[in-house]
Amino acid sequence: MKPIIEVEKVSKKFQIQHQQAAYLSLRDKLSTLFRPATVKEEFWALSDVSFTVQRGESLGIIGRNGAGKSTLLKILSRITPPTQGKITARGRIASLLEVGTGFHQELTGRENIFMNGSILGMRNSEIKARFDEIVDFSGTENFLDTPLKHYSSGMQLRLAFAVAAHLEPEILIVDEVLAVGDGEFQKKCMKKMEDVTDQGRTILFVSHSLPSLKALCKTGLLLNKGHVIKAGAIEDVIDQYTSYQTVTDKITDSIKYYLPYIHVHDVLLNNSNSSSLIVKDSKLHIFVDIEIKKRITFELDVHIKKDEQILASYSNFVRNEVSMYDPGRYQFSYTIDLPSMRSGKYKIDLVFTEPFSSWMGISESSIDLEIINSEHHTFLSNTSLRWGSVLLDGEVSRKP
Repeated sequence: MKPIIEVEKVSKKFQIQHQQAAYLSLRDKLSTLFRPATVKEEFWALSDVSFTVQRGESLGIIGRNGAGKSTLLKILSRITPPTQGKITARGRIASLLEVGTGFHQELTGRENIFMNGSILGMRNSEIKARFDEIVDFSGTENFLDTPLKHYSSGMQLRLAFAVAAHLEPEILIVDEVLAVGDGEFQKKCMKKMEDVTDQGRTILFVSHSLPSLKALCKTGLLLNKGHVIKAGAIEDVIDQYTSYQTVTDKITDSIKYYLPYIHVHDVLLNNSNSSSLIVKDSKLHIFVDIEIKKRITFELDVHIKKDEQILASYSNFVRNEVSMYDPGRYQFSYTIDLPSMRSGKYKIDLVFTEPFSSWMGISESSIDLEIINSEHHTFLSNTSLRWGSVLLDGEVSRKP
């Protein structure tokens, strides 16, 4: 019997434009006169990916943020085409990649159930036969005739998963979106996906929860930087993932250099060089060991972001004083007092630049920051943002 999914040498390329962040300071406005507003970069999210999935198989897809997991699922779901390669799917596909995927915000819950079923190729009679089960599972019976735009994100998630799981597609694709739901709903979803596999249907499941992957999936696929690192039994893939992650996820590995005037030998955040960081208090300690290769002015910028929005910005140069650095090895040590932020996941950007000139290097959206803070229950609001950089507090030393 032929595999239900065949992926042959699939690659996906994106063109990325890096824009300079907006500031209100005079220095930053003047600097845009001397450096390009955007820098274009060719980025391959997937490179030569090949694998097969058998009918009735449950495949867990693993990898750190930026590995290419979501891009692969979007290609499999036919949301975006591959740049190269071929995909063959022998069955109807239902996808749950984001809250409300395939739904229309202006339509009611009832109308969305029928519309989504039609998109999946279901006949009206088939949707009606499953309608009560969908509503009961989602718990949205009191809001069926309310437009979806008035649903909470949790309600939209419950309805979207209920439709995707109950309309009996041959292939069910589920991303980490289940992390949005509460614990009880996640258990219901896991139980439903187990039922789906017992019925001989196929599941592709992306999750950072290794116990969930091990419980649901028999086979796994490990991605890193768009490449397949390992495919096989889920236990072997998880073992490879945990050992591979500890070796390769260094901050310095993610720095992209634009000019050859510097080389960053080491970066430590709270005494760790890992690109995944957990902070349980309001302090963030930054240590940078950098080699400067010609006489230049040097600026280090630190941006803390949520969903690509800069929440706070710090710099060792925020006034008119410009420090010149002779060629040599320098160590920068700073302490940041973090703003009040809700517990959750954020990103850190490190930008190494020559003031009034151009970027020399950047580690963009590759450092994961998890805040654990029991005192704050709302994200930093737009009205409380302080545009412009806060001066980094610390010291600089030169290695002999």
